[in-house]
Amino acid sequence: MIYPYLQPSMKEEFALRYAKVKNEMKKEGCEAILIASSTNMLYLCGAIFRGYIFLYADRDPVVFMVAPSVAPADAANTYDIRKPEVISGWIEEHNLPIPDSIGLEMDDLLYSEVERLMNIFPGSAKMNASSMMRRARMVKTDFEIQKMREDGMHQAKSYSHVPKCYKEGMTDLELQIEVERILRLEGCLGYLRAAGSRMELNLGSVLSGDNADASSPYDFSMGGAGVDPSLPVGADGKTIRPGTTVMLDMNGGFNGYQSDMTRTWYLESVSDLARKAHECSRSILRELEKIALPGVPVSALYDRALEMAKEAELEDYFMGHNRKVKFIGHGIGIELNEQPVVMPRNDQPLLENMTIALEPKFVIPHVGAVGVENTYRVGKEGLDNLTIFPEELMEL
Repeated sequence: MIYPYLQPSMKEEFALRYAKVKNEMKKEGCEAILIASSTNMLYLCGAIFRGYIFLYADRDPVVFMVAPSVAPADAANTYDIRKPEVISGWIEEHNLPIPDSIGLEMDDLLYSEVERLMNIFPGSAKMNASSMMRRARMVKTDFEIQKMREDGMHQAKSYSHVPKCYKEGMTDLELQIEVERILRLEGCLGYLRAAGSRMELNLGSVLSGDNADASSPYDFSMGGAGVDPSLPVGADGKTIRPGTTVMLDMNGGFNGYQSDMTRTWYLESVSDLARKAHECSRSILRELEKIALPGVPVSALYDRALEMAKEAELEDYFMGHNRKVKFIGHGIGIELNEQPVVMPRNDQPLLENMTIALEPKFVIPHVGAVGVENTYRVGKEGLDNLTIFPEELMEL
């Protein structure tokens, strides 16, 4: 295997990524970072391996492969090592400076891993590289956006098969299993990469009826009780009943990046209140697509969505009923939950080529969840939808 960052055709792409990371390092006064997490390794090298990436703010990155190495023998700036403790000695042997400040992924690694890496540089001030990397990854390159657009196309094709997956008398879990099969056949990698230790999920969730309003220990917009206390989220195994909705929020990861898309179906009939709330969700998205311009505070999107829910007299059902969440979207990319979080008090400005998932949803008691979620690129004239698929409330 030749890693993407070693391929001549990808040289310019990874130079852009290194430049963004170095810019964040310089803002923080961080001389070097040592990367070990899968997410940031994938961002900086285009692949995941057993090893480390060492990057000065003013030099090219160095890749350390823990044996056995799978890099070409003549790969530039790539070296085999037995353990991370030899890195400081390697730096001295190559007449490079031991950094006065070193960034480590304090939010992404176990405490014991961080402590071990700290001991490699005993005299260096320690900084949190996780926050620097998240800011660098927040604005996407054209290559990354194309990958996410491809994800959206695959996800939409998979969703088109949902009505055929449903059989009379099915449970929500049985339907989810059928949809998961379609996703895998379409090329889904079968793994949802998320930041944090409190974001456990399988290939997504199918929520029907009152399960849409079940509390969850995880920070999802719609939780679900799940079928086992070891994974209390998503489908609960109950039969899908006439008059209820079925909301699908399934995996969009086909190439190392992700798209996030939610669509809603119903069985036989659905209440006028549910229809009204669903159309309100679509109207909110149309409004946010126009006002989400570079420079606009992220909080303005949440504030406008809540205002529209109030105007429609749907505030009681907005982003939950028994349990509400205080956000309507999030950044997305290699991880499902990247920066920025679309919530009140987040006044950081939108930037061109940020990618965000917006999900203004409603929960109607005894009916279920309704609403739409799309993944967008922030463009100069508004939001560019990367998950194009019919948004109407559809019958199974």
